[in-house]
Amino acid sequence: MQGPRPVVLSGPSGAGKSTLLKKLLKDYENIFGFSVSHTTRQPRPGEVNGRDYHFVTREEMQKEIDAGEFIEHAEFSGNMYGTSKGAVQAVQAQNQICVLDIDIQGVKNIKKTDLNPIYISVQPPSIEILEKRLRDRKTETEESLLKRLSAARVDLELSKEPGLFDLVIINDDLEKAYSELKEVLLEEIKKTEESRKS
Repeated sequence: MQGPRPVVLSGPSGAGKSTLLKKLLKDYENIFGFSVSHTTRQPRPGEVNGRDYHFVTREEMQKEIDAGEFIEHAEFSGNMYGTSKGAVQAVQAQNQICVLDIDIQGVKNIKKTDLNPIYISVQPPSIEILEKRLRDRKTETEESLLKRLSAARVDLELSKEPGLFDLVIINDDLEKAYSELKEVLLEEIKKTEESRKS
C-alpha cells in the first residue's frame, strides 16, 4: 500500500481515543483521514452511513470477509465490526495518514498483514476512572456497560505484551496525552505535508 504509514489507535471504549482524534483532525485538517469501519449494528441517533460507519448486513459483511477484503474484523456484543482494505486505500489515495480505531484482537490481526502502521494504545489511568467516563456518557445499558468494562480489563491486560505497541498513552491529562500522540506522529505529518507541496 502506497502513501503515508497508517496509524492504529487501540484502547478500551472510554479511554479517550475519539477525543484525541477529534483534536488531531482539527489541528491537522486534511492530513489525517479516518478509515470508515464496517459494522452490522444499527446506527445510533446522529450517526451517518459512510461517515461514522459503513452500516451493512451480516450477509454482506461475511461475503466480503470471505473474499479477503478485510484487514481485520471482530464480533462484539453480537455485532460484527471490521476494516476493509478499500477503506484504508481510499484514505491513502488522498495522500492522508489513515487512522484506524481498532480493538486489541484487530491489532494482533493487523500484525499479520503488510500494513506496517504505527501502533498506539490509549489507556485510562484506571478501570475506576474508565467506568466513571462510560457512566457519564449515559449511552450504555448496565449490561452493555459491564460488558465494556470486562472487555477493557482484557484489553488492558493483553496490551502489556512487549512490542505490541510503539507507544502507550495513559490518558490522565488530555493535553499531555495529546502532545505525546502528536510527537510520535510528527515525522509522518511532515512527510505528508511535504509530499503535498511537491
